[in-house]
Amino acid sequence: MKVIVVGAGVVGTMHAWHAVERGHEVVHIEREAEARGASLRNFGQIWVSGRAGGEELDTALRARELWEGIGARVPGLGFRAIGSLTPVRNALELAVAEAALARPDAAARGYELLTADEARAVNPALRGEFEAALRCERDAAVEPRTAQLALREALLATGKYAFLPNREVREVVGEHAVRDDRGEVHSGDAVVLCTGAWLSGLVREVAGEVPVRRVRLQMMQTDPLGEPLTTSVADADSFRYYPAYASGALDALNAGQAQDPTAAAHRMQLLMVQRLDGGLTIGDTHEYEHPFAFDTLEDPYEHLTRVVESFLGRPLPKIRRRWAGVYAQCVDTTRVVHRQRVRDGVWLVTGPGGRGMTCSPAVAETTANELGW
Repeated sequence: MKVIVVGAGVVGTMHAWHAVERGHEVVHIEREAEARGASLRNFGQIWVSGRAGGEELDTALRARELWEGIGARVPGLGFRAIGSLTPVRNALELAVAEAALARPDAAARGYELLTADEARAVNPALRGEFEAALRCERDAAVEPRTAQLALREALLATGKYAFLPNREVREVVGEHAVRDDRGEVHSGDAVVLCTGAWLSGLVREVAGEVPVRRVRLQMMQTDPLGEPLTTSVADADSFRYYPAYASGALDALNAGQAQDPTAAAHRMQLLMVQRLDGGLTIGDTHEYEHPFAFDTLEDPYEHLTRVVESFLGRPLPKIRRRWAGVYAQCVDTTRVVHRQRVRDGVWLVTGPGGRGMTCSPAVAETTANELGW
């Protein structure tokens, strides 16, 4: 079988990976020299802890298993099974953590409630003030800026994979074929369109208006911290954002503790991961209303800096980079991904939202299974 994959972000690359793993040939087409979208502009987190119970959690756990296996074969991914800590500062936040620990799927997530001293023993860089921390053992990390490159190098080494950059697919031709902007037609036994947040043009032509929206975020990265940050770190605002934490305790938190005005205005939570070079990737914001701003705003960065410094108990290293990104999210956020047959032999896979890096290996595996690869 020959599979044509359009889009070289993490979702497209994982579709290529599964096709090659099953013995098929892949032609992988990317409109830029390499992917430049949300697949690079994220934390590189394999984020199990906040996922909704049921299909979303099952997908994340399967993806976590797949990431670990692929990471063992492709060291360039930088896979680390580091887990996460979410420090809490008061009784209202602690109650949400305790409610999470009482979930029937808490053990599958690797939840554990630690005292402040126990949390500092796990992650000594957290010298600031907090009362306790929710640990999630199943969380992990990869390097988002280089993961697709490492996967592509491994795919090229199989001899079953061809990468065609700087080609924008303009047309689906009949069944199982696409035409690029150079006029070349690429035919196979199946075509998978993994176009990320690009929902106009070809996608609108073949699929119409899909139930997917675009979301904008802001993030930043620091110079090296100078010491290990041994886990990823979230703050209690993540309780307000991720569905796993929905509970009566969360309702009480929302009623009894107002979110910081800047965090509320920009729909923020803190997530922080250390890169292999020692720098910290820190974010993020969520903007849903169109048209998106074309500039980045300073208030969210100042808020994140304050929160991080309060946990670290020290000044943040110099900010090295700031950026904005856009990802595609299903309008019905309970759906893990939008998967649609748009022609015989042609499928569109998009809309994983902030779960793309976490769930992409399992999303692609499901596509492969459903298409009988």
